[in-house]
Amino acid sequence: MAFPNQSATVYNDTVVRQFAIMTVVWGVVGMLVGVIIAAQLAWPELNLGIPWLTYGRLRPLHTNAVIFAFGGCALFATVYYVVQRTCQVRLFSDKLAAFTFWGWQLVILLAAITLPLGYTTGKEYAELEWPIDILITLIWVAYAVVFFGTVGTRKVKHIYVANWFFGAFIIAVAILHIVNSAEIPAGPMKSYSAYAGVQDAMVQWWYGHNAVGFFLTAAFLGMMYYFVPKQAGRPVYSYRLSIVHFWALIFTYMWAGPHHLHYTALPDWTQSVGMVFSLILLAPSWGGMINGVMTLSGAWHKLRDDPILRFLIVSLSFYGMSTFEGPMMSIKTVNALSHYTDWTVGHVHSGALGWVGLVSMGSMYYLIPRLFGQKQMFSVKAIEVHFWTATIGIVIYIAAMWIAGVMQGLMWRAINADGTLTYTFVESVKATYPFYVLRLLGGTLYLSGMIIMLWNTLKTATAGRAVDITVPPVAAHA
Repeated sequence: MAFPNQSATVYNDTVVRQFAIMTVVWGVVGMLVGVIIAAQLAWPELNLGIPWLTYGRLRPLHTNAVIFAFGGCALFATVYYVVQRTCQVRLFSDKLAAFTFWGWQLVILLAAITLPLGYTTGKEYAELEWPIDILITLIWVAYAVVFFGTVGTRKVKHIYVANWFFGAFIIAVAILHIVNSAEIPAGPMKSYSAYAGVQDAMVQWWYGHNAVGFFLTAAFLGMMYYFVPKQAGRPVYSYRLSIVHFWALIFTYMWAGPHHLHYTALPDWTQSVGMVFSLILLAPSWGGMINGVMTLSGAWHKLRDDPILRFLIVSLSFYGMSTFEGPMMSIKTVNALSHYTDWTVGHVHSGALGWVGLVSMGSMYYLIPRLFGQKQMFSVKAIEVHFWTATIGIVIYIAAMWIAGVMQGLMWRAINADGTLTYTFVESVKATYPFYVLRLLGGTLYLSGMIIMLWNTLKTATAGRAVDITVPPVAAHA
């Protein structure tokens, strides 16, 4: 069939393929470091007396690898894939897209070298020193140009809701990174923050919580709004709700950061503002979760046979659970018990492993066979095994941390009739030990699932061939 005066669109899927493969590779690396430090918490001598392998050096490497290497590559891959198909145009600039890939891998490599060596700003999720921060900024500007340039040259009038979330994520992360990383260099790999004292803490947790809010939530919701309807073969449950969800979420999230600083030197009214907005945040969060899950209306039976859809829907269940738990933990009286305990660790990992991990894996399982000209992954059975391994691992992990956290909080606040502490700190550490072993078991199961995924991905890639999809100008979304 001819299309007069129009040309077909050839999507740039090379960069999508590169990021998709590296998502799985960095997933294995990030989870492996997590398992190593979980083992060190149970058996500290496992650092072998080597400074570069101590918990304090490897822990920031683990968080950076999971969030920015695994999660970041998943976002680059899905954003580049989705924006082309929903706008029906090729990426705005192939060269800038390639720069974002190689630049991002360089950032990850530099993090893997500098963090174990002890070069760090000491800021949560923003530990990388100033030369690497500048490189991140350049890559992010290129990412924004590619994304917004593609949206700006789209062939369809409508901007699909996934792109709203992706756009907000790119803009918000740029602002967060620049403001929080403002620092005064004091050497090639040493700097001092531009802020001091409680202002520094306030800026850091405005950044820290919004790294969760935009990098790990808004962006992955964009992923959800494309891949859940695609895999389910159903339209989004409520498109109107998705727009309300978007505006409510991005407005509310920005104000929630102070709940990390309850009972600190931060002014009490600021802590209260963070708590109130965290509680309000429950509504848009659950609106998005319900919208995603209800997309399966009339197609619930597909969950029995489709492990990819199971990854996506169960991830939404963890999203709903984590976004209920977060606001509850922001209430000052609850926070008095949970703060500084492993309950917080359980909460973070129910979101990171349950929501971010599973939705990324489901999206990659959707993408990878299509990117290599295959109808499905090399082994569907392996996807099934991965799903159950990961899910059981998450449940063991977070249940252990919830129990340990509540126990720690209660032991720390227990007092005798004469006002002395009932337990020493060491007694609380000893009581926590069995739960640290359980956490290691849960993390090992989760890592095993990632290794299965890597094997399945490599078999799929080598069995197929790299294909760039060509679509006629009036074709429906691929």
